[in-house]
Amino acid sequence: MSDGIYAIAMTLLVLDVKVPDGLDTSGFRRALARLWPQVAAYVFSFYILATFWRDHRRLFLRVRRVDATLLRLTLASLGAIALLPFPTALLAEYRTQPLAVALYAAVITCTVALHLAIAAVLWRHEHLQAEHISDQLARGVIRDLGATVIVFGLSVPVAFVSPLAAVCVWLSLIPAKIVTGRQVRSASQRVGNHP
Repeated sequence: MSDGIYAIAMTLLVLDVKVPDGLDTSGFRRALARLWPQVAAYVFSFYILATFWRDHRRLFLRVRRVDATLLRLTLASLGAIALLPFPTALLAEYRTQPLAVALYAAVITCTVALHLAIAAVLWRHEHLQAEHISDQLARGVIRDLGATVIVFGLSVPVAFVSPLAAVCVWLSLIPAKIVTGRQVRSASQRVGNHP
């Protein structure tokens, strides 16, 4: 079920990348030139969805059974994933509007916060785990997801000051993800697990 929701959300992202029918050669070229915001939003959101999908699959490889809390959190995260094409379309069309940028960041923040909650529940409830999750690995995953929640969460109010500055805040996540990603990989290799 979850794979299907991710696949559909990824597919829906591309529906806003289109050129009107019946254009002459110069109109066609102008229309293509105006598509860059839609293409950029598509590529960015596709990458984010692919990362969420990878993280979701990695988390659930460690699940032996699902309790009510884990089920509720998973359904909420899938709902947020299904919603992502809407703020992506707003971001592509209204990238200079504070509310469009803030809404996009808020949806990303909520989605990652739900993944963080799933990871924490799984870590704290050993009876749900397919294999033991070390404290070091769990803390690394939580730091990695937490960095994303903090960066996108902070960018929400920044968007109301400057939408461009909010996007620059998102880019600050790149070095943080490099560091936290290395920590998670290192912890995984120490226990012989590969998240």
